Amino acid sequence: MSSIASTEPVLDESPNEGLNWGEGAPRGGKVVMNRVLKDGAKVPLFFGQTLIQSLRDVGYNHTTSALCEHVDNALQAGAKEIRIFFRQSGKRGEYQIDACVYDNGHGMSATVLKVATAFGGSLSYGNREGIARFGMGMKTAALSMSPVMELFSWQEPGAYYNMTLDVDAVGKERTNLVELPDPRLLTDLPDEVADFFRKTLDFPKDRSEQLLLAGNGEDLVDRLGRSGTIVYMPACDRLTYAKASTLVDHAVREMARVYRRFLAGGVKLYVNNRLVEALDPTYSMPNARHVRMLEPPMAKHSRLIVSKPVKIKLHEHGTEDVQITIKLFRLPIEEWSTLSRKVLRNDLRVFDGQIVSILRNDRELFAGGMPKITTRGSVTNWWRLQIDFPGALDEAFGVAANKQGVRLKGYVEEAIKDAVGDEITHINEDIKRIQALQAATRKPALPSASEQKAGEADTYQPKELAALTPEEEAQLDANLRGLSSSLKRDGETDEEAFERVKKSKYIIDVKHDDYWPFYDVKHKFGRVILTINSAHPFFTQLYEPVRNRWATQQVADDNGATVPAEGQEPDAEEQGPIVALELLLLSLARTQGRLANTGDDARKLMDELRREWSETYRIQLNR
Repeated sequence: MSSIASTEPVLDESPNEGLNWGEGAPRGGKVVMNRVLKDGAKVPLFFGQTLIQSLRDVGYNHTTSALCEHVDNALQAGAKEIRIFFRQSGKRGEYQIDACVYDNGHGMSATVLKVATAFGGSLSYGNREGIARFGMGMKTAALSMSPVMELFSWQEPGAYYNMTLDVDAVGKERTNLVELPDPRLLTDLPDEVADFFRKTLDFPKDRSEQLLLAGNGEDLVDRLGRSGTIVYMPACDRLTYAKASTLVDHAVREMARVYRRFLAGGVKLYVNNRLVEALDPTYSMPNARHVRMLEPPMAKHSRLIVSKPVKIKLHEHGTEDVQITIKLFRLPIEEWSTLSRKVLRNDLRVFDGQIVSILRNDRELFAGGMPKITTRGSVTNWWRLQIDFPGALDEAFGVAANKQGVRLKGYVEEAIKDAVGDEITHINEDIKRIQALQAATRKPALPSASEQKAGEADTYQPKELAALTPEEEAQLDANLRGLSSSLKRDGETDEEAFERVKKSKYIIDVKHDDYWPFYDVKHKFGRVILTINSAHPFFTQLYEPVRNRWATQQVADDNGATVPAEGQEPDAEEQGPIVALELLLLSLARTQGRLANTGDDARKLMDELRREWSETYRIQLNR
């Protein structure tokens, strides 16, 4: 590795009573500081020995976000192919991981490479049209992972210019001015670097998944291309995860989303030789990963509800403004709700919480929830907000030099909320109505597991429900037909609804009413009817999440009994929570219905209890 040039004579390190540095502080830095304090030497604007070590802690969210700095630079350089590598060696518990990033962009000449190695060195400093801007990311990102950064760049085949930043080497320098050496010209890459492109890695385990850059005897020089850049970070000591497999999986998941527009536009990104597919959290892109996973005639795209250009001021109290674009999408909840929980959660990732996606110049900076703009609750999983803004608004959106998310100024949040707040409210209500209808119709013609279990347990209850009157008995079928018509579920025929109500003493219904308590109870014709209000926070914050997590699709077997659908075998641990919750509600409904039938005073008391309990519960949940 190349060394850092010294421009002043080396001095002996001298103790200074005013210097209270830590044990791991760079020795060369101590010499420089003592010289300044003792002899009044010129003070550099930056103490290179300490600065380079301090920048190792610049603060990336995780290893993947640091690597994104290198991908950003590659895209800025016009790269069409980018490869990220994690090479693992050593034994369990003591793994060593080397990381490397390659791109086939336009590369750098020797002079430009030297400038690019310097902190703040950038040919596009302050330019907000692209992704990179400050001339810091490549160095801080690499050193946040490893104490050494090796750079190789070329603009003609087989002529690799090399620069090295070594934190320990810089820390030993005893000069006031730490200068960079000239790049070295190499005709071959070091074997430890070249092996990334010629040999398979330990992960993925299935070597057939790894598409090598130079496989089957191909010439590495030709495959690397006429120009490009390699950033090599050996013996990484600051990684989010200890195993290469975890680092690979995380990088694939994050970068598939962050760079989705570039991937959809033809850029090829590989992580450990595995091609990354675009992952679109808005489900609106025609060539993203989710499209391949859904078979016709299943809807494959979300529906655009609104697209609005919105003017945002560069500064809160200024007059100049710049346009952003806000788009609101609704996912195809009617169709996708029929998919299994595994597909929705693991494959489509509907429930990852990436409700808001914010992109700067086509590169995503943020994906998640924004409570000041969006709402909380399961309904938000079924819509997406996408915000595109240009680099001119970096300060308004709170973009830091290392691009770790956004911190929107208050006036920006207000402008976005004013633009789409009403649409968000409407889409929430729309989804609630759909979910309420689905909840009431999720198992046409069949009692749910809890309805069935509650009915079976009635034999063992110490107090019986009120018996039917002779008139009710005589007209039972007619009465049940009238009742079933009001409780009919989507997809049921009149006869199926009648048969379901006839064979079940307990019935759960769902309705949406902003003014109702969170549940209602009726006792009609020997049936206990529990109605759950999907407008109450109980439904969105407790009932629906539990139901979605543990409910099993029910079907009828050859004898007409209710059983789990194929591939969803009964399991006490899996089924327990939703059945237990619904039995809790049904037992409440049974008890309240039985007590209310003892007289008018009891009926009024039960009704007052229900309403006051509901309002108290609502306030507690929302406050």
